[in-house]
Amino acid sequence: MNINQKTFSIKEEATRLGFAFTGISKAERLDDDARHLENWLNKNMQGKMVYMENHFDKRVDPTKLVPGARSVISLLYNYYTDEKQKDETAPKISKYAFGKDYHDVISDKLKQFLQFIRENFGDVYGRVFVDSAPVLERAWAKRSGVGWVGKNTNIINKESGSFYFLAEIILDLDLEYDSAVKDYCGTCTACIDACPTDAIVDPYVIDGSKCISYFTIELKDQIIPSDNKNKFENWAFGCDICQDVCPWNRFAKKHSEPMFEPSGELMNMKANEWHELTEEIFEELFKNSPVQRTKFEGLKRNLKFVQTEKS
Repeated sequence: MNINQKTFSIKEEATRLGFAFTGISKAERLDDDARHLENWLNKNMQGKMVYMENHFDKRVDPTKLVPGARSVISLLYNYYTDEKQKDETAPKISKYAFGKDYHDVISDKLKQFLQFIRENFGDVYGRVFVDSAPVLERAWAKRSGVGWVGKNTNIINKESGSFYFLAEIILDLDLEYDSAVKDYCGTCTACIDACPTDAIVDPYVIDGSKCISYFTIELKDQIIPSDNKNKFENWAFGCDICQDVCPWNRFAKKHSEPMFEPSGELMNMKANEWHELTEEIFEELFKNSPVQRTKFEGLKRNLKFVQTEKS
């Protein structure tokens, strides 16, 4: 089987497994991205996300993760839904957290994918990643042509927007490589204008330490800095603002993943039920959910913060 046939077979299997878009790029050191990352870290835009400072060489060089790496397969998995929480006054959580934890859902598919590659192409060494290791996933997605990096730093696909999880397979297998696509953001500044905490400090630059998602998920402090009061717009876990206002997301299509479907109990929760949440209900409601990442105490901190915004 030649390289073209292998590439076609891999993309066909990706579609079968439910991935919306697949692109492949040459595994090589990301010199430009390394400079951008170093500059970003030097400006302390990672906030208290100290893990961003670790394993710098692995982040910018795939051969440090997979010795002899030749190809990086970039994959997009849709999570968009038009379902909304019924009570418009209730604290909000990001769409990606409505259902089961995407790490588990996509990891299983990636393991199947790697097994398929080994069964069909022989003794291939590779590793799979879904937001689980020091991989510059957006840089690889951009290189592979599955989308461009928008001004809000999300990968945007011209056909269906940005509500996608990113995943990668790094292999010591030569494949046919795709090319990057054009940036279609143009003069639009919708995401920059809409961000209530001014986290998009420049087009294509996010100050992570100002992002609502950072405060509600990554920050482990007991108190959210008070200078953010009245800026969260009722977001208690994550934030979708910069994606919701993006014109390209008018083309977003509903996902077809049953495990991402939200429970009726979650979507029907009233504002007072959120603020009266007990640990027992938290564990039951968010079992196997991305919301577990913030833990009960973290979510209660967030809920208290957005509640004080209204007082």
